This record gives sequence, C-alpha cells and structure tokens, in this order.
Amino acid sequence: MTAADLAAVLAIEARAHAFPWTPGILADALASGYYMVVLVQADEVLGYGVVQIILDEGHLLNITTAPQHHGQGLGRQLLAHLIQYAHDHTDTLFLEVRPSNTRAVAMYHAAGFNEVGLRRNYYPAVGGGREDALLMAMAF
Repeated sequence: MTAADLAAVLAIEARAHAFPWTPGILADALASGYYMVVLVQADEVLGYGVVQIILDEGHLLNITTAPQHHGQGLGRQLLAHLIQYAHDHTDTLFLEVRPSNTRAVAMYHAAGFNEVGLRRNYYPAVGGGREDALLMAMAF
C-alpha cells in the first residue's frame, strides 16, 4: 500500500464498517512502517490488510474487502498472504474480531487461529454501548 491507495482504502473502510478507520489512522500506520498491502484486480483496490510487527509478535490490525466482493474468497486470499508475511517475521500472529462478525470468525478458525481470550467492551457498538472482541492467535 502506498499513499496513492489511501483514497480507495478509505472508501472501502466507509462501506464495510460502521466505525471505519479515519484517514489519520491509515496515514499514521503507513508512516509508521506497518506492513500494509492492497489486493488489486484490473486496477481496482478490492481489499487491504495491515500487520504490525513488534519483536517476535505480529498483530493483524485490519483486513477488509469491499462489501460488493464478499463471498468471492478475496478475504481468504488476503489473509493467507498476511499469515505468510507474519510467519516469515514473527512467532505468533494475534488479532481481535467482533463475535458478531461470524463470517470473519469462521474464516479465522478455518485459517488456523485459536481463540485465546476476550477483550471486554473493546469495540464501539451501533446504537451506543460497546461490544467485546475475541482475541485470536496463531503460533508458528
């Protein structure tokens, strides 16, 4: 991902999430040197992922595909790439996911992630309040 991709990524964020990452968050992640990739087909950004590496641990901070392309295996393809990157650079890859995002939870389980904890009140929820996050991990 480069700065030139940010507008397309932000557009996907806005369509895919009730609480999207802001332009500042994405720009800061890019400037911080996080591993950030875009999935592009026919010059169209269809998805992206962000991994932060700290010492021997990786953290999958964001993985999103454009809603109009859900169900086409793009998320699994992107996840496989991010897992390979983490495998090459870390001992463990962590992520948080909303329990209500059952498709993502199933994708992570199928990829080999295990539930290792629960972060209470981690995410903002539509209508106010907070939603827990499942903490998942994959050891290499």
